[in-house]
Amino acid sequence: MDLAPPSRIRSQWALVAGAVVVAAGVLAASIAYVMGGDDDAAADAQEEVRAYVAAWARGDGEEAASHTDRPRAAADLLDSVHRGLDPKDVLVSLDDAEKGDDGTYTVPFSVRLRLPDFGTWEYETRAVALPPSHGQDGGDGEGGESGKDGGGADPGWQVRWEPRLVHPALRRHQTLVTTTRRAERAPILAADGSELAGDATVWAVSIWPAKLSDPGRAYAALADPALGADLDVPRLKKRVAAADPDESVPVVTLRDEVYRQHRDRLLAVPGLQFVDSRQPVAHLARSLVGAVAPDSGRGASALQARYDKRLYAAPGAEVVVADRATGAPVRTLARKKPGAGKPVRTTIDPGVQRAAEEAVGGLGKSASIVAVDPGTGRVLAVADSPDSGESHALTGRFPPGSTFKTVTAAALLEGGLAAGDRVACPAAANVAGQRFENQDEFDLPPGTTFAEAFARSCNTAFVGLRDELDERTLTRTARAFGVGGTWQVGAATFDGSVPAAGSDNDKAAAMIGQGRVEASPLVMASVAATVKDGRFRQPVLVPDAVDEPYRAPETLDARTYEQLRSLMRGVVTDGSGSALAGLPGRPHAKTGTAEFGTRTPPRTHAWMIGYLEGADLAFSVLVEDGGSGGKDAGPVAADFLRAAAPAPGGSGR
Repeated sequence: MDLAPPSRIRSQWALVAGAVVVAAGVLAASIAYVMGGDDDAAADAQEEVRAYVAAWARGDGEEAASHTDRPRAAADLLDSVHRGLDPKDVLVSLDDAEKGDDGTYTVPFSVRLRLPDFGTWEYETRAVALPPSHGQDGGDGEGGESGKDGGGADPGWQVRWEPRLVHPALRRHQTLVTTTRRAERAPILAADGSELAGDATVWAVSIWPAKLSDPGRAYAALADPALGADLDVPRLKKRVAAADPDESVPVVTLRDEVYRQHRDRLLAVPGLQFVDSRQPVAHLARSLVGAVAPDSGRGASALQARYDKRLYAAPGAEVVVADRATGAPVRTLARKKPGAGKPVRTTIDPGVQRAAEEAVGGLGKSASIVAVDPGTGRVLAVADSPDSGESHALTGRFPPGSTFKTVTAAALLEGGLAAGDRVACPAAANVAGQRFENQDEFDLPPGTTFAEAFARSCNTAFVGLRDELDERTLTRTARAFGVGGTWQVGAATFDGSVPAAGSDNDKAAAMIGQGRVEASPLVMASVAATVKDGRFRQPVLVPDAVDEPYRAPETLDARTYEQLRSLMRGVVTDGSGSALAGLPGRPHAKTGTAEFGTRTPPRTHAWMIGYLEGADLAFSVLVEDGGSGGKDAGPVAADFLRAAAPAPGGSGR
C-alpha cells in the first residue's frame, strides 16, 4: 500500500512489568522483574522483548527489528504500520514472561496508541522470546536471515517475528491503516428551515495529460462561461505541460446541477476526468454564508467561519487491516463515529433572497441588495454580485450620497422646517471655496418647496440649509436611526459613521451624504425600515446569536416620521425614483448618487433605498461605480420588488 511518510514525531511510552513502570528517563537503568523467583532465562527473555517494544514505541523500527529473528521482514512491516497509523503517543505494558515446553518464553503485552483523528486505541498481543542457539527455519521467504550480529555468532535471545507481534489480527502481506471519513457539516438554514448551505454532490474535474489527444477541444470546453469556472487557460496549459503524463491535474469543482447539465459534452472530451464527492455547498446567499476549506473542512469565511465551532463535525475514523499490495481494507479493528455539528438558522427569506440575487446577478458591476422586515428588524435578503468572498452588503463602507438626505431631512424637520417651506435650488453653490453641484447641474425654479427639493434630490437646497444645524446635529439624528452604534446582527457588519462636522465644508458635504459620512447597504436599508416603522429596530440575521440588540440612544417625533414617509412617497410619484412608479405596494424611496475617488469628473456609486407600504419589506440597492441613483439603481430596485413583493391582495411578510 503506497502511503506518504508521516512527519517526524516524538513518541512517549512506558512499559509495565509486574508492578514496575519503566519510562524513557530510566531506559538505561537495570530493571527488576517480579517473576516469582530467580529465573535468569526469564529475565533475559523479558529484557529482549522489552528492548523490542521500547524501540517500537519510540518509532525506531530498525532498532526494534534488530531484536527479532527476521529483521528485514520486521523492519518492513513496522515501517508500513508506522506510516499507516502515524501514532502520536505509544504506551506499552508488559506482563510477566511465561515459560513454554520448548524453552521459549511468551510475554503478553498491551498497547495503547493515540492516533490522529481517532484518539486512543488499545489492544493486547504477545511476543515469543527464542532462546540462544534456536533453529532458524527461514520461513516467510526469509531463509537464513537472523538478527543481532547477522553472522554465525550466537545471536542470544531473540523475539520471534510474526505479523501478530504488531497486532494479533495481522497476517502475511497485510498492514494497519487509519482511515478517516469526513462527517457531514451542519447546514446554515433560512428562516423556513431550508438550506442556504449544506452538503451536496460536487464533481472534481481534472486533466489526464497522457489522454489529452485534443487539447484545444478540452480547453474550450472547460473555459465555457456556462460552467462558471472563470478559468485561466494559459496558466492551466502551463500546469499540464509541466505535469507528468500520468499525473492528474486538478482544474475545477462543479456543482452537481452544472455537471449534469453539461455532462454529455464534457464526457466526450478525451483526457478529462470526473470524481464525485459530498462537500459543503452554498445554495443561496453565497457571500453571506461563506466558504469551507476543502482540505480541512473548516469554515474559511463569512458565517461558515464565524460559526465554525458550531457547524463543524469531527470526522469519523477507522483502524483497519489492509492488503499491502492493493490497499483494500480486509477487516475493521476499531471504529470512531463521526461527530455532529449544530445548524445555524438565519432570518433569510428564500424567495426574497432569490429575487435579490436575480436583480443584481446580470449587471456586470459589483452590486448589493439588502432587505429587512421593518416591524421586526429581521434581515430577509443579503445579495452581492459578484461573489467576491465577502459581503459588501453587510461590511462595505461607502458614501451613501443623497440617500442620507433621509437622515438630514429628519434633522431639519425636527428643527422646525416643514415639507411645504420654500427653499432655493440653484445649479451650484459655493461653500468656503468648495463648489457643490446638482447632478447634471439642474436647478429648480423660485418657490420650490422642501418636499420638491427632496423628491428631485437637490444638493444645493440641502447645502443651503446647513446653518439650520449645528456641527453635531447630524450625528445625533443619525443615532435615532441606529447609525454609528455597535450592532449585534449575528454576522460581521459595518454599522455606519457620521462624525461631528469639523468645518463648514465638512458640514455641507455631510448634508448630502458625502465627506466623512459612511454607511453599508445594511445600514441604509435599516434607515428606510426605521422611517416606515417609526422606530429603529436593529437588524438581526442570526437570532440566537444576538444577546441584546442595539437600542437607539436618540428618538424622533412621530410627526417627523409621518413627514419623512410623505417625502419618500413623493420621490416615487414626482421625483428621481420614478422607476418604482406603478409597482404594487405603494413604494417609497430615496435615490442617491455618491461621488468617490479623485477623478475629474468624479466617479459615482448608484443608490436607492425604500420600502413598500403594503408589505413588510424595506430595502437598499447599491451599484458600485454604477452611475446615477434614479437611472441606474432604480431599475435594479424595480426588478427586485417585482419579484420579491407579495402579489396584490396577498399578505405582507
